[in-house]
Amino acid sequence: MPQHHGKRFKALAAGYDDRRLFSTPEAIEIVKRNANAKFNETVEAHVRLGVDPKKSDQNVRGTVLLPHGTGRTVRVIAFAKGDNAKAAQEAGADIVGDQDLIDRVKGGFTEFDVAVATPDMMAQVGKELGRILAQKMPNPKAGTVTPNIGGAIRDIKAGKVEFRLDKTGIIHTIVGKANFDDAHLVENVTTLLDAIVRAKPSASKGTYLRSVTLASTMGPGVKIDPNRVKATA
Repeated sequence: MPQHHGKRFKALAAGYDDRRLFSTPEAIEIVKRNANAKFNETVEAHVRLGVDPKKSDQNVRGTVLLPHGTGRTVRVIAFAKGDNAKAAQEAGADIVGDQDLIDRVKGGFTEFDVAVATPDMMAQVGKELGRILAQKMPNPKAGTVTPNIGGAIRDIKAGKVEFRLDKTGIIHTIVGKANFDDAHLVENVTTLLDAIVRAKPSASKGTYLRSVTLASTMGPGVKIDPNRVKATA
């Protein structure tokens, strides 16, 4: 179905050439200018890759610690017990528990953004919460299942984000807030794209970075020249 946009969106989109491929600093300048909603909009990155998402050997997934964070307050729950539970609490986890936390999530608790767990808890968590947590399920590839649960929580709170390919071959993630300094957003975007380039599967052939688009929560997308991205990444 075609997307219908309001007058505000159309006016913003008319303020630049949406067919042009910009440099990262140019794109960020436009995105920030267009982020004029009544709240501090999030800046998002949408990266289309030249891989086949249906093939397991071409899956792209990883994590990256953005140097200037995301600007968001991330609510973290931790499945841990004993000394690991204490380490999770000291690292700033919002809620820590073992069976009691499992029961709470089973009962409908959803007020969290990221779930982490120690390896000894995963059999229990997976068995009881597999279907409930779905994409929020702790995963070793995302760094959310680890014996160093304190370090994982500190990284998440500091701005570590997960990126993963969706079924259409696009990665959607956030790179900061519209009120960030331009230079900080540029560095966050460059760090993310560098991580995505390094995660390129060996089975991927042809052009890997097909398109890179930045947008604010309520604003139109601005395209970055992938060839210029490769030069920096």
